[in-house]
Amino acid sequence: MPNIQKVELKSKTIYGLQTRTKNADEMTPASQKIAPLWGRFYNEVLPTLGEGTTVYGVYYNYESDATGMFDVLAGSEQEGEALASVTLEEGRYLKFPVKGEMPQAIIDAWVKVWAYFDDPSIDEKRAYETDFEVYKSADEAEIYIGVNY
Repeated sequence: MPNIQKVELKSKTIYGLQTRTKNADEMTPASQKIAPLWGRFYNEVLPTLGEGTTVYGVYYNYESDATGMFDVLAGSEQEGEALASVTLEEGRYLKFPVKGEMPQAIIDAWVKVWAYFDDPSIDEKRAYETDFEVYKSADEAEIYIGVNY
């Protein structure tokens, strides 16, 4: 995957709608929770946000690793009534660029992220604290994976 960057980030709080799931449940439409979460976000929350507000998808509260349960929050930096919140942890991240038609481009990028961390020759190890997506435009995003390196 080209253009992976190592970055240091400060913490910030994201507000939105959340659910708890695991990757195995996301493989079949009947048990998916992430797609319906985004549907609710686009219908209920996005219309209340200011124009140009950056949208985030946050993965956190990991039970273990890529096979365990985790929380997902679809949101922004804008506070709102009855919205959940999560703090993006300060620290080291790998930034993976994403370009293409959403949501397929983000799904394909996650496959590449998992393959990257499955490679025994890389030095970075996933921290499993907070990982997130930042949506830059209709066809561009970035995935940030918290790492220990």
